[in-house]
Amino acid sequence: TLVGAAEPVPVRYTVPVPSAQVKSAVLLAGLNAPGKTVVIEAEATRDHTERMLAGFGAEITVEEADEGRVITLTGQPELKPQHIDVPRDPSSAAFPVCAALIVPGSDVLVPGIGLNPTRAGLFTTLREMGANLTYENERSEGGEPVADLRAKFSPNLKGIEVPPERAASMIDEYPVLSVVAACATGETVMRGVKELRVKESDRIEAMASGLRANGVEVEDGPDWWIVKGLGHGNIPGGATCQSHLDHRIAMSFLILGMVAQQPVQVDDGGPIATSFPIFEPLMASLGAQVERLPA
Repeated sequence: TLVGAAEPVPVRYTVPVPSAQVKSAVLLAGLNAPGKTVVIEAEATRDHTERMLAGFGAEITVEEADEGRVITLTGQPELKPQHIDVPRDPSSAAFPVCAALIVPGSDVLVPGIGLNPTRAGLFTTLREMGANLTYENERSEGGEPVADLRAKFSPNLKGIEVPPERAASMIDEYPVLSVVAACATGETVMRGVKELRVKESDRIEAMASGLRANGVEVEDGPDWWIVKGLGHGNIPGGATCQSHLDHRIAMSFLILGMVAQQPVQVDDGGPIATSFPIFEPLMASLGAQVERLPA
């Protein structure tokens, strides 16, 4: 049982691990406390909450200091109602975008995707790998940068080293990035990603095991992994991959199956409904062959 404070007080809080959720919880609690609530991030995380609070009229500042990113919120503000257009989720957009880049003949437009710099690291990385990925109709909605993403088949993707400082802006997209990396030539190196070990599953282990089972060489350590790409059309496939009850693992291996020489199975697709309940019909409408096998 959690009992709220009758007279809340502001705090100065350093987030122990990068977590936009923890940061947001402290800031929202600070709305009801007099004085200034301060949250310090050693590593910047997505800033949707800060943008939203500013849009509603809260007094909130963000500064870069030696200790990290310092967010200061003045409590008990006079908030004003706003009309909010919520941009579409870049983490969900990642799957049709990545599929389009690696499936021959693809040309897919994904409209209205949020391109907040704290969330769009995957798209920057894909373009650095040589992806034919363009931003159309760039605009601002609800204080957030938004664009329509056009992804076209990109047969000449190259492996790169993803800057570790970019990890927070794409932490949920590393599983599907590893599938794209398997289709590239050369090594894709991903470091500074220890958070992947403690997501809904150990996502490094889950993806590394499944990729190896499908003929892709992977090296991994406590906070890094390297995918050794085979180039377009060279992934053997044919394995059944464990989803570990993790929606992003299940979807990533289904994307892998679209380009592998042999079909790829996932032991349990049920978790996909956690974040993307229309994943299967959407991908089928784009031409993917996704079948549910009898138990």
